[in-house]
Amino acid sequence: MTETTYGADVLIPVQVTVNGVGCSASVPARRLLSDFLRHDLRLTGTHVGCEHGVCGACTVLLDGRPVRSCLMFAVQAIGRDLTTVEGCGTIDAMGPVQQAFTECHGLQCGFCTPGFITTITAYLAENPTPSEEEAREAVSGNLCRCTGYQNIVTSVLRAAEIMNRRAEEQR
Repeated sequence: MTETTYGADVLIPVQVTVNGVGCSASVPARRLLSDFLRHDLRLTGTHVGCEHGVCGACTVLLDGRPVRSCLMFAVQAIGRDLTTVEGCGTIDAMGPVQQAFTECHGLQCGFCTPGFITTITAYLAENPTPSEEEAREAVSGNLCRCTGYQNIVTSVLRAAEIMNRRAEEQR
C-alpha cells in the first residue's frame, strides 16, 4: 500500500488571480498565503507582522472580503480572486483609499498601511457613507503602533467622499 504524504517536500500547483492577473506557482502544501504572495509572486506590499492574525498588516482581499493571509494556506486560495495593496492603486493612479491616506496623513512608518488600505477598501464597498464611529469600528481590527488612529479614521471618511464623488461623476 502506498501512502501519500503532504510534507514540506510535496509541491502543489496553485493557480489564482491576483490583482486581475492569473498567477501560478508550485508550492509546499503548507505555504502560507502571505509567503506565497511575498516570496513566490514577489508582491511584497503585503506585510507580515505578528504571524497570528492579530495585527492586520497581512490583510488581503479574497473574493472581495478581507482575510489575514498569515492564517491561510496558499492552496486554500486556488481558483480564487485576490487583491493585494498593489491592486488598490499605483503611485501614478492612486485608489481612493490611498489618495485619502496621502491627503489626511493616515500613515507614518507605513508598515501597517497595506492592511489598512485593503480592509478599508472592502469596508467602503459595503458601507460607502460611514459615520466617524463606524469608520473607527471598521479599522479596529488593524493595529498601528505609530498613530493615534485619528488620521486613519479621517482617511476612511475622506476615502468615502472621494469614492462617492467619483461614482457621481460617472453617472
